[in-house]
Amino acid sequence: MAMPDNVTTDKGFPIPETMKAWVLGDPGELTLANKPVPAPKKAEVLVRIDAVAICATDLEIIHHGPPAQIHGGDPFNKNFTPGHEYMGTVVALGPGVDEYEIGERVTVEIHAGCGQCKRCRQGMYTSCHNYGKNYGDVDKGHRANGFTTDGGFAEYAVNNINTLVHVADTMTDEEATLVVTAGTAMYGLTELGGLVAGESVVVTGPGPIGLLGAAVAKAMGAQPVILTGTRDNRLEIGKKLGADHVINVRKEENVVEKIKELNGGKGVDYVVECSGAPQALNEAAQMVNRGGRICLAAFPGSSPEVDIAYLVRNNIYLYGIRGEGKTATHRAEAFMRQKRFDASLIHTHTFEMEDLQEALRYAKDRVEDAIKVVVKNKSAAQQRVAAE
Repeated sequence: MAMPDNVTTDKGFPIPETMKAWVLGDPGELTLANKPVPAPKKAEVLVRIDAVAICATDLEIIHHGPPAQIHGGDPFNKNFTPGHEYMGTVVALGPGVDEYEIGERVTVEIHAGCGQCKRCRQGMYTSCHNYGKNYGDVDKGHRANGFTTDGGFAEYAVNNINTLVHVADTMTDEEATLVVTAGTAMYGLTELGGLVAGESVVVTGPGPIGLLGAAVAKAMGAQPVILTGTRDNRLEIGKKLGADHVINVRKEENVVEKIKELNGGKGVDYVVECSGAPQALNEAAQMVNRGGRICLAAFPGSSPEVDIAYLVRNNIYLYGIRGEGKTATHRAEAFMRQKRFDASLIHTHTFEMEDLQEALRYAKDRVEDAIKVVVKNKSAAQQRVAAE
């Protein structure tokens, strides 16, 4: 493909004029189509997408629309490609980019803030005040691939250099797609105070973020780390990832008292809430000690009633996080590179990109107890073999 003159390419990484990409039509309707391969602009690179993990939020977007927002509204029938947890290979550099080289393997954060608003200047680019205001005009600033601009269920995507994270050559493509999930857990612990060594942590909900939340907390030195949930097999994975104790909430008569028992008779210092259960916040408040902190990392299906008086009386702090802010993915990748935990334990299934619809079914219906389902681009694998 003839990229613009100010874009750097390499003949070892040929770029076609068009690519295969899944396009969202009506709710729940995806079609494999041809799209032009985008060209990177200033401070951007073109990434050949090698693998993408499916997130529960992808399913929400595909079937219901929000939190995706395309051209000011729902993403349906707007030639939009979803998918946001992807990794790949840098194949073209936009003007002035020298931070990365063609051929480097990267994993990709979702959000590139506008870089101009108050929150972006504080490093809180996932809380960018210009979120969603580009409506296709990415020169406005903020973009969130798979949410406000095209995502990763395709062969190529353009990314701002601030969203890229180097991945170790020892890391498989599938494992590299999990860096963002671990980064979200890392972001939650960062907002709770960052230094959790020797502090007690409960993680509620053994989904992908919850499981890696237990892993990251343990890697940061928390003691004890207690994971709660409803599925014994997932709780067992939590043990392998570093949880000191696990509690099946359906089998334990009084979960709060059990947590206190496991923590020397007192409430814990932190709760990372990843279940989204209706009473999760009130239960988390009962789990922490006075002055404790709660991080909310899940989206409840409804607006629950909250005992605010209890929070106030006990000086309990609440933190909500969105995505993988404050460059938490870089710290998560460092832990994974150092083998502080084995994130691949939550990867359960792999499909080809052309079989995305079946992969989505596995993720949505938890077929064979699917946790993280990954889709891979066959064309990327073929190019890699040819390059070698």
